[in-house]
Amino acid sequence: MKKAVFVTAAVMLVTVPGRADVESLNLANYRPGVDRAVEKALGFLASRMATGGSFTDKVKNLNAVAGLAGMAFLSVGHTPGCGSYGDVVNSCIDFILSTPSDGPHGGAAKGWLGRTDIDRMYGHAIATLFLSEVSGMVDPERQKKIDVLLPKALKVILDAQAVQKEERYAGGWRYLPDSPDSDLSISGWNLMALRSARLNGAPVPAEAIKKAIEFVNRCYNGGTGHRGPEPSTWHNWPSFNYQAGTVSAPHNAHGPSAVGLFCRELCGYHDDEINRRCAGFVMGWAGQSLQGATSPDRHSANEYITYYASNAMFQLGGRYWEQFAPRLFTHLITHQRDDGSWNAPSAAVYGQVYSTSMYVLSLTVSYRQLPIYQR
Repeated sequence: MKKAVFVTAAVMLVTVPGRADVESLNLANYRPGVDRAVEKALGFLASRMATGGSFTDKVKNLNAVAGLAGMAFLSVGHTPGCGSYGDVVNSCIDFILSTPSDGPHGGAAKGWLGRTDIDRMYGHAIATLFLSEVSGMVDPERQKKIDVLLPKALKVILDAQAVQKEERYAGGWRYLPDSPDSDLSISGWNLMALRSARLNGAPVPAEAIKKAIEFVNRCYNGGTGHRGPEPSTWHNWPSFNYQAGTVSAPHNAHGPSAVGLFCRELCGYHDDEINRRCAGFVMGWAGQSLQGATSPDRHSANEYITYYASNAMFQLGGRYWEQFAPRLFTHLITHQRDDGSWNAPSAAVYGQVYSTSMYVLSLTVSYRQLPIYQR
């Protein structure tokens, strides 16, 4: 793979905090509360950063967490080296750039951006996505390092997609770069990384994006793939189910549904029949999980589903976002803790930096600051 030349994205981040959705007078009413919640959350994230750019959390030294936290700051308009959190963003970049060259799967020398086995292709894809999003915004020294490492990281993703697999898994990704199967959850992050880099000028083949979307479509219940719960090799993520009604799957299908919907919207399948059916299914989840004010320590909105659902609904726009956003804003503002974090379902496993970053990225989709999430 030739060395990529990365150019500044067409939609640049600004150096001051972004503002919430301005298209709707209804949603504009939520702006002050959202702004306050996001600013509190960024203060919490900054307070949890350790020396060297890592975060003190349940699981330490993960590139995935550094990438998500870095994108949380970017999503509000805090660019590398500029403004009150510019140094924090730079520290996230430096931490990922300092990935050991002799780590798992060849380490950074081979382009692998996972520091531990916990990162896996999740961490690699998220770190790659983050580096792609900041490429063109950093100082010359950091840009030189990104120009060396990012093409290698993208090649890891492309090579992992090209591993020989059964037809149903073709075009997707799973935990390891040589995995012979695929799942929708991990594939979503890798697809985002490729699309971000392609939009930012990297020589990512259009065919790679096409194959990834074909895999996403193949997962659809009612498409050309399986008609029911996927086998156990899908790690309890069934094929995503667009049908309104009962979910007859061993694992909640709302997460895969939100991932599939977002991927399709992101790659040009805008507001078609499949997406509308899926949106209704995801909205059903929102009606159950994004309601009811209890306390900051009790809520059921899984941060992973929330992240993908908010991005998917924003991409759809119109009445979908108008109906979804108030539930999202009200729920997260109500359940934020005094220190700015959220004690979300996955915080017990991955920590509050992870959960808080995911919720910030959910709240700020309408700020329109991250190029990858532009409509």
